[in-house]
Amino acid sequence: MKDFRGKVAVITGGASGLGREFANTAASLGMKLVLADVQAKALEHASEELMAQGVEVLAMVCDVSKGSHVQELADSAIARFGGVHLVFNNAGVGAGGLVWENSIEDWEWVLGVNLWGVIHGVRVFTRVMLECAQRDGDYEGHIVNTASMAGLLTPPAMGVYNVSKHAVVALTETLHHDLQLVDAPIRASVLCPYFVPTGIARSERNRPDELASHERTTASQVASQMVTEKAVESGKVTAHDVARITFDAIRNGQFYIYSHPQALGTVAERFDAIVHGKPPADPYAATPQVRAMLKAGIKGRR
Repeated sequence: MKDFRGKVAVITGGASGLGREFANTAASLGMKLVLADVQAKALEHASEELMAQGVEVLAMVCDVSKGSHVQELADSAIARFGGVHLVFNNAGVGAGGLVWENSIEDWEWVLGVNLWGVIHGVRVFTRVMLECAQRDGDYEGHIVNTASMAGLLTPPAMGVYNVSKHAVVALTETLHHDLQLVDAPIRASVLCPYFVPTGIARSERNRPDELASHERTTASQVASQMVTEKAVESGKVTAHDVARITFDAIRNGQFYIYSHPQALGTVAERFDAIVHGKPPADPYAATPQVRAMLKAGIKGRR
């Protein structure tokens, strides 16, 4: 997909972080925007700023963990703009801690947004895009699912998040194969950012009351939160940089999109261990200070 002007982009998690930068970049390319987010005020602010620049925007409060919300988003996009060309299944949240210490609510919340949100986006919008292609012989579409380097690695004390992002990678790879199987004029990409300064470390603020965990916060959860916040805040690659990288990848039909390709050495070590039947490779082998911080934080609070 190389021609963006006049096309329609749907962006979940579009009010802040990566989603907001996807929106800014899409707007600069002359696209019409459908923005979805659970943060009503931030969504309103983003929408108003973009419309003040002359961008056509449809903004909807949407909980992507609910299929009915995503279906309503798609129906509204078609009603307003008549078609959809580019979809960013981008909304995401995070939770950490030793994997056996996470509550049922932790699992339901993170998997609901990070995995079910992408499942609903793929299930609903792929059908919509295929219908658009039937009406337009020159149609080109693209779906970008936001995973993470945690979808290719298995860092300790991040089990819930790791599981959600590994599933997104598998889902997107399968989507790629399935689209090719039916010769669809739609491409798919999976975005695997590493530590990028966004609000992901503070995503607890958007956790719904019905999924609040009533279990005691553990030392591992506190330590994981501390390490994540420090890593995210110190990231040198910005959300704007990731948006630029992502749109370049869309133009080039690139499937795997990385914000930090230098981290792929650690991914290679993981797959080497898989191929040779070794124990899982240490994702922090190159940064032992991170593992040391985690261990110290957990031991210091027990």
